Amino acid sequence: MGYKTILVHCDASKTTQGRVAIAVELAGRSDAHLVGLHVRQRFEAPMFSDATVALDALYRTYEQAVKTEETASLAAFQGALAGKRRSSEWRVVDGYAEENLTAAARYADLVVVGQPEPEPVPESTPSNLPERLALHSERPVLVVPHIGAVQPGRTVMVCWNGRREASRAVTGALPLLKAAERVIVLTIDAEKTDEPEAGKRAGEWLARHGVKATTQSDSATATDVGNVILSRAADAAVDLIVMGIYGHSRMREFVLGGASRTLLASMTVPLLIAH
Repeated sequence: MGYKTILVHCDASKTTQGRVAIAVELAGRSDAHLVGLHVRQRFEAPMFSDATVALDALYRTYEQAVKTEETASLAAFQGALAGKRRSSEWRVVDGYAEENLTAAARYADLVVVGQPEPEPVPESTPSNLPERLALHSERPVLVVPHIGAVQPGRTVMVCWNGRREASRAVTGALPLLKAAERVIVLTIDAEKTDEPEAGKRAGEWLARHGVKATTQSDSATATDVGNVILSRAADAAVDLIVMGIYGHSRMREFVLGGASRTLLASMTVPLLIAH
């Protein structure tokens, strides 16, 4: 079963059209319906004591800014769809990106978002959006690098350690894995765990789904797992990495584990994540 509804986040950043282009191509592979979602940030009156500052002037400035962002976002969505026959729709909602995308993801099979960018982005897009969506939406999230990317799915690396998060990520990636030319199941220091044959078992499970996978093992220090994954992905010319993200809540703030944090910060190919 392939993806039948793909949700893509559209904001006014320069990377939106490239992100949508990947979503459009993925939708074409499985004849999926594509939903472009733009979130307009709500107006929040500032706390100030200078009574001479006119609130209506501030609102007019806000209104112009959100209209400009919406126009740019829609242009990117339409530009990526130009000349493509795809079932699609455009939605605009008010509020917070994380909340609205999480709600919309319940009616989608895959969510496509962008990697946090080093340069300023629209205030409506939080820098931790990918991991927050993976944590709260319970859907696979495809994160597209801000430097751009080729269409993912020809050579895929699965990061496997036998944990629930990894299983959820791989299950969410099955449509891509089945269509891939090459799938590598990477385990790191599996011999030091309670399940030293985890990679082998994952490969056998994937084979029953028609996925042609090979297994590869490596070792790393606890603080260097993310860099080892990136290095092995580069060695194999991987165009997609699949992994579960790990972390814990601290005073309502999701704190990522080291490997997850490294990959989200330094990824150069798309990353499919789940929690």
